[in-house]
Amino acid sequence: MEAIQMVRLGIRLWSYVREEASHGRKAPIDPFTRESCKPSASQGVPLGGMGSGSISRGFRGEFRQWQIIPGTCNISPVMANQFSIFISRDGGNKKYASVLAPGQHEGLGKTSDEGISSWGWNLNGQHSTYHALFPRAWTIYDGEPDPDLKVSCRQISPFVPHDYRDSSLPTAVFVYTLVNTGKERAKVSLLFTWANSIGGISHLSGDHVNEPFIGEDGVSGVLLHHKTAKGNPPVTFAVAASETQNVNVTVLPCFGLTEGSFITARKIWGKMMQDGQFDRENFNIGPSMPSSPGETLCAAVSASAWVEPHGKCTIAFALAWSSPKIKFSKGSSYHRRYTKFYGTSERAAVDLVHDALTNYKHWEEEIEKWQSPILEDIRLPEWYKFTLFNELYFLVAGGTVWIDSSSPSADVKSDQDPPIKVESKNIKVAEAEMNCRHSTGFEHTSTSGCNSSTGVGLKQNGSSTIPRKKRSCKHFSHHLKTEDQLDGNEDVGRFLYLEGVEYIMWCTYDVHFYASFALLELFPKIELNIQRDFAKAVLSEDGRKVKFLAEGNYGIRKVRGAVPHDLGTHDPWNEMNAYNIHDTSKWKDLNSKFVLQVYRDFAATGDMAFGIEVWPAVRTAMEYMEQFDRDDDGLIENDGFPDQTYDAWTVHGVSAYCGCLWLAALQAAAAMAQRLGDKFFAETCKTKFFSAKSAFEKKLWNGSYFNYDSGSSSNSKSIQADQLAGQWYTSSSGLGPIFDEFKTRSSLQKIFDFNVMKVKGGRMGAVNGMHPNGKVDESCMQSREVWTGVTYAVAANMLLAGMEEEAFTTAEGIFIAGWSEEGFGYWFQTPEGWTTNGHYRSLIYMRPLAIWSMQWVLSPPKAIIEAPKINMMDRIVISPATFSLSLPETRVRKIANKTACFGNSSLQCTC
Repeated sequence: MEAIQMVRLGIRLWSYVREEASHGRKAPIDPFTRESCKPSASQGVPLGGMGSGSISRGFRGEFRQWQIIPGTCNISPVMANQFSIFISRDGGNKKYASVLAPGQHEGLGKTSDEGISSWGWNLNGQHSTYHALFPRAWTIYDGEPDPDLKVSCRQISPFVPHDYRDSSLPTAVFVYTLVNTGKERAKVSLLFTWANSIGGISHLSGDHVNEPFIGEDGVSGVLLHHKTAKGNPPVTFAVAASETQNVNVTVLPCFGLTEGSFITARKIWGKMMQDGQFDRENFNIGPSMPSSPGETLCAAVSASAWVEPHGKCTIAFALAWSSPKIKFSKGSSYHRRYTKFYGTSERAAVDLVHDALTNYKHWEEEIEKWQSPILEDIRLPEWYKFTLFNELYFLVAGGTVWIDSSSPSADVKSDQDPPIKVESKNIKVAEAEMNCRHSTGFEHTSTSGCNSSTGVGLKQNGSSTIPRKKRSCKHFSHHLKTEDQLDGNEDVGRFLYLEGVEYIMWCTYDVHFYASFALLELFPKIELNIQRDFAKAVLSEDGRKVKFLAEGNYGIRKVRGAVPHDLGTHDPWNEMNAYNIHDTSKWKDLNSKFVLQVYRDFAATGDMAFGIEVWPAVRTAMEYMEQFDRDDDGLIENDGFPDQTYDAWTVHGVSAYCGCLWLAALQAAAAMAQRLGDKFFAETCKTKFFSAKSAFEKKLWNGSYFNYDSGSSSNSKSIQADQLAGQWYTSSSGLGPIFDEFKTRSSLQKIFDFNVMKVKGGRMGAVNGMHPNGKVDESCMQSREVWTGVTYAVAANMLLAGMEEEAFTTAEGIFIAGWSEEGFGYWFQTPEGWTTNGHYRSLIYMRPLAIWSMQWVLSPPKAIIEAPKINMMDRIVISPATFSLSLPETRVRKIANKTACFGNSSLQCTC
């Protein structure tokens, strides 16, 4: 029945996917092509920092999941990329050699050929173990292949919270520790081989060049210049090792995988077996000839050392990839964040590997300082600790883009025609409006854009302004590091991350609502800049026509006042709302989620300038929602289609999910208005809250939990796991509860007893919908799914309600099903959700980052703990019969398009 109902959508979506393909683009949602979405049970910790492309590394040592070009993911490993070891003892009488890749590998040919199949794939893995704690990983080879040699590889990437420089670097380090337990001295050589490729078939496209280099401080290696296909910007890899008094580094700049190559993979294996190193003269041969189409060009770096009996030795390698410019397929080009510090030359890869090899110990110290308090907390379950950190893999492997907004970007417009007819090519950016109510005024004299830290304050009733620094640092979080706030002028650039590798949309906002706790905790300046992007979007309009595929009707791409679903796909920031299944300007959760996130971020950081900058968008977003209150009871209604993040789950009338979010948004808007001095709007929101809360409880409360909706469909009385999402957010933001304690705990207990424990005994997470008779709600695909991120959010809500045991049991279901050895093998590729029989949907998904909302509750910022509680029972100064958020203005100050955080102009508004 579900397939029959969706057949028209399927036809329209198929047509849209084909149309996009005809223009050389991937549709943001393509259920017909699954090549990038196959699970791999050997996934491991990804490499590199955030926003400069990523490469994942499986626990068997293979390099896979290539995401160098924004929006593309090549999942297959490049098997020539390997570490290998060569050991010689007793004057050469005992020799061992093997690729350090335990287990069986697909795609290897006959051992008699000239390629990598001729190498020694000798490790069965029985004595090898892999340990993952993002952003580091450890592989231990205990007596393999030499029974008297213990080998460990420590993988380190520069993901350092609150470090907005090093965390953007496209590099990783591999530190090998060799322990000789034997009685003989051992000569050990480690070999790092790398193909000139970015995954897929690009290594066969030709015109690639390799060249050796000798850098500073003993760092030497090979540069691999890769000319990408389809006009994408080039990429240069650097593979290098650090030469020390005991470690000798040599290179082989070029070798091939076929018989016609000048030097084949078989020959270099023989050379390493015999000598354990290459010729020193190889450093002087210069750049290679460009490769031919169909030819695979590879390079190798060897590092060798003597290890004394019962002695220990360390050898460090580094990998970097420099692709300074990113180009989106339908719009603009930008420079990546790391170019702010390393310049825009591809040869920056030399400096990147040098700095990685000289700085990795500092990175490890900072990572340990960050992780140790959580790892040593005996109150926390062990599974929770490592799942908490490992879910952060998505901030690297989730297709992240981090650009340097301070440098001029070279906009490169595509020559291709747009995939849809454009009614108007002019995108109108509406003027922001600062509504000055009664005797309340604002003064904003920033002259340096978003990040100004001077001349910003509030003025109320003629009182002098309060300097921003005093206001913003007063209650600043103990774990939103102080340096984040003190360096207020630092431009941290602009950041994007995908909804998932299958749903290619940047910063999908209804999902960011769950995931954003991780960014706010670890990189708060990035989180504030994402909110600034959406605040600007709220006040903009794009009148180009779009066909919405679910209904087949047309509308405009972006409506003023509506929060966009996403920041785009092929031209982010410039062409938003890539999602076109439904008209998201009619969704009932996005605007509420914007207000809630903005208030949480404002409260957590205490950044008064940020609050002033985004306040016009907050008010506009609240006023926009007035149209959905059909009966003037203060409460919004849904419109009988899936008009929220559960975009296949229809809602009729008042929704527990959207209605609760709306109540929370009223509370947050009142609190923010009060702190910013817009007292009239604060009182208006309070008044509306009273009426809306009364209507919500009357229509949905059934004595045990809140019904799914107020309609009369077969699932209207379903138990929705996410029904208290609004309560979760207000409590996480330091605001008072929306409902009394009984209703909150009763609803959460019902969810635990039914949605959690009645699904495989609580070992799969919380199913989205459950009938009160204990059967899973099968009304649609999403009602019967367990959503991983929502389960973490529900667990956080339980923690807030003092239900600690239920909270950890709920969240542990995701660990058991997704991360444990008895689960489905989804580690480092956590999907959006799975069904009770284990079928997954949308691997490598953003929402599971919501596990950080649990940590937010367990260790709240000081600013949240001390946040002023907004008492909804305060005296109301507006007539209770007045519910409109957009009453006639006494005065309206219009702000030019480029004020506040949208440019460098100043903003001043007085009443």
